[in-house]
Amino acid sequence: MADGMRRMIGDALLMAAKDLRLEFKARVGLTQVLPFGVLVLVVMAFALDAESRLLVEVSPGLFWVTVTFAAVLMVTRSSGLETEAGVGDALRLSGMAPSAVFLGKAAAVAAQLLVLEVTLAATMAVLYRTPLSGPALGLATMVAATAGMAAVGTLLAALASSTGGRESLIPLLMLPVLAPVLIGATRATDVALGGSDGTGGWPWVALLGVFALSYVLLGALAYRSLMEES
Repeated sequence: MADGMRRMIGDALLMAAKDLRLEFKARVGLTQVLPFGVLVLVVMAFALDAESRLLVEVSPGLFWVTVTFAAVLMVTRSSGLETEAGVGDALRLSGMAPSAVFLGKAAAVAAQLLVLEVTLAATMAVLYRTPLSGPALGLATMVAATAGMAAVGTLLAALASSTGGRESLIPLLMLPVLAPVLIGATRATDVALGGSDGTGGWPWVALLGVFALSYVLLGALAYRSLMEES
């Protein structure tokens, strides 16, 4: 059992490295997704007036809505890598466990999302002058919410690919499922930015962790049938 677990982790890391390497070569994230996220924050800064208190108050929700739309773009791109001629068949013949493929692809999406989130957080700190009273809470929120988003996106992208119409189905499937993650992440981030009592954010992080673990387990279990249908 230990050998099987080590092999699954190794295959997942190999899969994640493959996706990240292809993404780095294509530079889609650097040239499209990252500028998109920063542009949204810049436009909102001008729209709501960077000096207003309202901008600080809406910044947690704005941050996570921007991350969610960026996640849709990243997941669509990630699932597109597997729809190229012969790639799906090669994965099925590679001997990799479907759960390892799922975990690797989700990890690659999560890594890209974390880079995006750090960049967006730095942009908001400069443009919005948002205070950060709970850095540990903010970091924990990012990790838990990102894990949930990446797992949901990877699973639903595989489901959309097996039914056709990937580009239009992924947003329709992801956004309702991610609603609890968005709510929890926004509430926890609001606390981390000093919006309320500093201890009130950790229950939201715990809830995010439960959602993330549930999504990861569901994806690992369901990915085999989705790979066979794709």
